[in-house]
Amino acid sequence: MAISLSRCFLPNTFQSNGNPNQRLTRVQSAGVSEDTVDLLDTVKVFDLNGNGIPISDLWKDRKAVVAFARHFGCVFCRKRADYLASKKDVMDKAGVALVIIGPGSVEQAKVYADPSHSSYEALRFVSGWTTTFTPKAGLKIIQLYMEGYRQDWKLSFEEDTVKRGGWKQGGILVAGPGKRNISYFHKDKEAGDDPDIEDILKACCS
Repeated sequence: MAISLSRCFLPNTFQSNGNPNQRLTRVQSAGVSEDTVDLLDTVKVFDLNGNGIPISDLWKDRKAVVAFARHFGCVFCRKRADYLASKKDVMDKAGVALVIIGPGSVEQAKVYADPSHSSYEALRFVSGWTTTFTPKAGLKIIQLYMEGYRQDWKLSFEEDTVKRGGWKQGGILVAGPGKRNISYFHKDKEAGDDPDIEDILKACCS
């Protein structure tokens, strides 16, 4: 059975991983441009109390695996939450935080919220119905329903989700410690495009 996204929510306090004053002067090689990293420092996400913080603060003082959900009701995102949570013990042992960000309102969130989609736009995630309704995604939906996962249609039809169409795909990055240290970046090519979990663990925990 699927677990809720809240089960993957990172600890409320930021754990330091190494020197808290560490700042890297260059971007690690992960296919992320200097301009994008600079832009991320201006993007804010919101916690459950509605407090906004620069997204790069999530990995400023620690290493973090940051996953971006399509929207809070998405069946693929529920699977991604479980997929990452299954390795959370490995991440915990390595001092790596697990963070999930969704493009909805704080009221919808059980994770960090990005109601303006600014982090998705900064990272240039793909968008459009042609990346959502693909044969591969259709087959994966059938598989997920057989495994017990369900779309949350109430959240899927929330005003902001409908307005945006839910077409924006997500991705996963591994970053920190240090705002400019991004060591891994995966952009979903289509809905349900999860990378190999071993690639994530190699980037965050080896």
